[in-house]
Amino acid sequence: MLSDLTNRLNAFCARHAFLVVVLFVLLCTGAGWLSMNQLGITTETDKLFADSLPWKQRNTALEHQFPGEKGTLVAIIDAATPEEGRETAHQLALSLQADKAHFVSVSEPDANPYYTRNGLLFLDADTLEPVLDSTIAAQPFLGSLAADPSARGLFSTFGLMAMGLQHGQELPSSFASALGTMATTLDRASRGDAQPLSWQTMLAGKLQEMGGHYQFVVTKPRVDFSSFEPSSASTEAMRAAFNQLPTVKAKRASALITGEAKLNDEEFSTVASGMVLGLILSLALVTLWLVLAVRSWRMIVPILLTLISGLLLTTGFAALAVGTLNLISVAFAILFVGIAVDFAIQYGVRFRSQENHNGRPLSAHDAIERTGKESGGQIFIAALATATGFMGFTPTSFVGVAQLGLIAGAGMIIAFFCTLSLLPALLTLFGAQPVARKRATSRLLPVDLFLRRHRRPLLGVFALLGLAGLSLTPFLSFDSDPLHTKNPNTEGMKALTLLEANPLTTPYNAQVLVADKETAEKQAKAFSALPSVHDVLWLGALVPEDQNTKFQLLHDAADILLPTLTVPHPAAPPSAQELRDAAHATSQRLSALGDKALTPSLRTLREALDRLSQAPDATVMAANASLTRFLPDELSQLRTVLTPSPVGLKDIPDDIRANYLSPDGHYRLVIHPKGQMSNPETLHRFITELRTVNPTIAGPALEITESAHTITHAFLIAALCAIIGIALILLVTLRRLVDSLLVLIPLILSSLLTVILIVAIPEPLNYANIIALPLLLGVGVSFNIYFVMNWRAGICHPLTSPTARAVLFSALTTGSAFGSLALSAHPGTASMGRLLLLSLGCTLLCSLFFIPVLLPKTPQQDSE
Repeated sequence: MLSDLTNRLNAFCARHAFLVVVLFVLLCTGAGWLSMNQLGITTETDKLFADSLPWKQRNTALEHQFPGEKGTLVAIIDAATPEEGRETAHQLALSLQADKAHFVSVSEPDANPYYTRNGLLFLDADTLEPVLDSTIAAQPFLGSLAADPSARGLFSTFGLMAMGLQHGQELPSSFASALGTMATTLDRASRGDAQPLSWQTMLAGKLQEMGGHYQFVVTKPRVDFSSFEPSSASTEAMRAAFNQLPTVKAKRASALITGEAKLNDEEFSTVASGMVLGLILSLALVTLWLVLAVRSWRMIVPILLTLISGLLLTTGFAALAVGTLNLISVAFAILFVGIAVDFAIQYGVRFRSQENHNGRPLSAHDAIERTGKESGGQIFIAALATATGFMGFTPTSFVGVAQLGLIAGAGMIIAFFCTLSLLPALLTLFGAQPVARKRATSRLLPVDLFLRRHRRPLLGVFALLGLAGLSLTPFLSFDSDPLHTKNPNTEGMKALTLLEANPLTTPYNAQVLVADKETAEKQAKAFSALPSVHDVLWLGALVPEDQNTKFQLLHDAADILLPTLTVPHPAAPPSAQELRDAAHATSQRLSALGDKALTPSLRTLREALDRLSQAPDATVMAANASLTRFLPDELSQLRTVLTPSPVGLKDIPDDIRANYLSPDGHYRLVIHPKGQMSNPETLHRFITELRTVNPTIAGPALEITESAHTITHAFLIAALCAIIGIALILLVTLRRLVDSLLVLIPLILSSLLTVILIVAIPEPLNYANIIALPLLLGVGVSFNIYFVMNWRAGICHPLTSPTARAVLFSALTTGSAFGSLALSAHPGTASMGRLLLLSLGCTLLCSLFFIPVLLPKTPQQDSE
C-alpha cells in the first residue's frame, strides 16, 4: 500500500516534470519571501527555555523590577592610575551623554558622591583605626603639601625628612612604599618622561584596591532591530568616543566593552559567520561526494537543486512556525543539508543501478518508476522516523532544541516530498540515465561473509561494548554554563573574564526578592554566614554599621588633620627657576646625610633632584605637573571623608535606592560568591548553600544550575519520546516486532558507543551539542531501516547492495556537514559539530557492521 502511494507520486511527477518544477519554483519563491521578511534571530540565551519554568519566572520578575542590567553596554576602563581611571570614565560618560542618537542613558556607578563622602564609614573599626593613625603620622608631610600643593612643596617635605634623619629620627615603615613610588616618578620626570603620580595609591595604600581595579561606564544603547547586530552602532560610537580621550591617546588608559547587548551581538556574529561558512562548505563537500557517488552531472545538479529547494521550503516553514530562531535552532540549515541529502542519495544510487533481468540498464522512465517503488516506502519510513527523533524535544521546556526539533522534523517530511516529487521531475528534464554497472561495494563481499561466519563472537563483542557504554552513562558530564559555549577571544568575553576575578563584579551572582526590610535584614545575615558567600549587598548594607565608634575615630583624626589641611591661601604656583632652586636645596640636604644613611629610594630621589635642578624649563614644569596633577583633588577628598554626616536609610540617594528597592516595596539582595564560579562544582555548592536560607533565589548563578536540570530533564523526555515514537512508527509500518527490534537495537547500541567516546575523549555535553541525541536517533534509524527492509526483500549480502553504497556516501555527506560545524569559531557550535561527528561514526559502525551480524540468516545464506 505504502509503496503503491509513493510510486504513484513518483511516476506522476516524472510524467509532469515541467509542471512540478514550475510549482516548486513558485513555492520556493514564496518561502524565500517569507524568510526574508518574517524570520529573525535572537542571541539571548534566556530565550532557550520556556517562560513557564519557576526559576525563569523568578528571574523575569527580577528583571521586570530591576531592569538596569538588561541590554546594557558597559565600558570597563583600565588606567595606569586610579585617578586617570576616574577621569577617563567621567570624560567618556560626558561624551556619551551628549550622544542621544546612540544612547538612552549613561551612568558612572562608582562616581556617586554618597560613596565618596562616606567611604571611610564602610570600613570596620579595626581597619579604620590604623588607616587614620597612618594618616595622622603623615600630618607634617600633608600640611606642607596643603600649604604649597606643588613640586616645590613636595621638595620641601623631602627636606624635612632629611632634617629628621639627620637628628636620628626614622622614617615610618608605612611610608617606605610611598617614598619609592615618588622617587621612581621623579626619576622618570627628571629624564624627560613625566608620568602622573597617583596620590590616591600613596595615601590610601591597599585600601584603594578594595573597590577593584577598574572603572565602569554603564549605558543603555539604542538598538536597531533591523540589523543582525542591533547594538553594533552604539558599540562603535562608544569605542570612537573613548579613542578620542586624552588619556587614551597618551596610552595611559584602555577599555574593553562588554554587557548583555555586546555579548548578544558577538554571539550572533560568531554563530552566523560559522553557520554561513559551514553551509557553504557543507554544500561544497556534499557536491564532491555526489560526484563520487553518482558520477553524472545530470544527476548531481537535480540532487543539489532538490536539496536547495527543500532547504528553502524548510526555512519558509520556520518563518511561519517560530518566526524567530535561537542560537540552537539556527543550526537547522546545516543539519537539513547533512540529513536530507541521504534521501536523495538513496534515490539517486538506486536509480543509477536499475537494470532489467538481462543486466542491461532500464530506460529512464522505467528506472524512475522502479526506484520509486523500491525506495519510496523506505525513504518515507526513514523520513518519518527521523522526524520523530527530532520531534522528541518539542514537548520539553528546552525551547532551544524544541524549536530545532520542530523545524528539522518538518524539514525531514519536506525532504521526503521533494525527493519523491521534484527529484524525479528534474531527473527527467535533465535526461539522467541509469548505468547498471557494479560499484566498489561489491568488493565488500568477503567482509560480508566474514561477518556472517563469525556472527556469535561478534555479537558478544558488540554486547560487551554496549554494556561498557551503559556502565559509563553515570559519568557523563554536563556543562550548563552558557559562557563556556561562547568564543572566549571576543572583546566582551575577555572583559567578563576580568570581572570574574573580583567577587564584587563577577557575573555569577545570586539574587533574592523579599517583601520587607525585616526579612531582608534577617536573610542577609543568614546568607553572609554561609562559607561560599563573599558578601550580600542590599539597601541596609549601604548604611554603615557602628557609626558612633567610627565617628569618634574620625572626629579625633579631623581635629588633628583639618587645621593642617585647611589652608585659606595656599602658595602661588612656582616658576621653573623656583622649582630648580627647591630641587637643588633638597638635594644638598640629602647629600649631607652621606650615602650610607640613604636608602635606595632616597638615593634615587637625590639623583633625580640633581638632574632636575639643571633641567630646562619644559622638563621642570612637566615634572611639576606630573607630580601634583591629582594632589589638590586628593587633599580635598581627604578633607571630605574626615567630616561625614550620620547616615540612615533615608539618606541613600534615589538612584542607588532604585537598585535595591522596587517600586512596590520589595527589597533585592545581591549575593556575591567566593571562589572560581566558572567551576561547576563551586557554582553548584554556592547555590545549594543559598537554598538552605531561601529556596526561591534567582539571578545568573541560579539560571546556570537550573538550566542544567531543565536540559537534563529535556534530554530524558526527548529520548523516551523519540524511542517510543520511532518504535510505534516501525511497528505500524513494518508490522513485525522482530523487524522493529532489528532497527531499534543498533540504534541503542550506537547511542551507548557514543557515550564511550564522550567519556573517553572527553567531550562534555552542553546546551548546544545535546542536539546530537535526536540527530543520532534520526540518522541511525534511517540507515537501519534501509538495511532491514532490504533484508525483508531477500537481499542476503547487505554490504554489496546499492543501499550500502548509498549509506556510505550519505554518511560522508552528513559527516561533511557536521565537520563544517566543528570548524566554527563559536565553541558551542564547534562542540555540536564534534559530537555529531562522533555519533555519526558510531551510527555508521553499527549500520555497516552490527546490523549484518544481527540480522537472522536467510535461507540462501544457510546454503552458502
